[in-house]
Amino acid sequence: MITKERRASRDVRHQRLRRFVRGSAGRPRLAVFRSLNHIYAQLVDDDAGRTLLAVDSRSKVFRARQPKGGNVAAAKLVGELLAQQAKAQGVERVVFDRGGYMYHGRVKALADAARAGGLVF
Repeated sequence: MITKERRASRDVRHQRLRRFVRGSAGRPRLAVFRSLNHIYAQLVDDDAGRTLLAVDSRSKVFRARQPKGGNVAAAKLVGELLAQQAKAQGVERVVFDRGGYMYHGRVKALADAARAGGLVF
């Protein structure tokens, strides 16, 4: 029961955040999803309604460098990989969407690594 309440609370926070955070082709939205075992990040163009780029802790590129995907080190690696691939596509400025999660732990580590990789937000 508590899990449902936590999920519902996160959804409410995310919807509240999404009223103000909107991505475009020039400045896509960096959306983060966090599960117990993995972390996912994607760049979304909300105007066109499509994902420009997605990186997660289940990919082969990630698994070659890190075996486990549910910790802070994994989030840092996902942030680095996302920044590298975004720069290769010519994306430098993004809008950060924390997905209703607290800006702490894995979410913060991913954001810091993406910033260190050259993304501006």
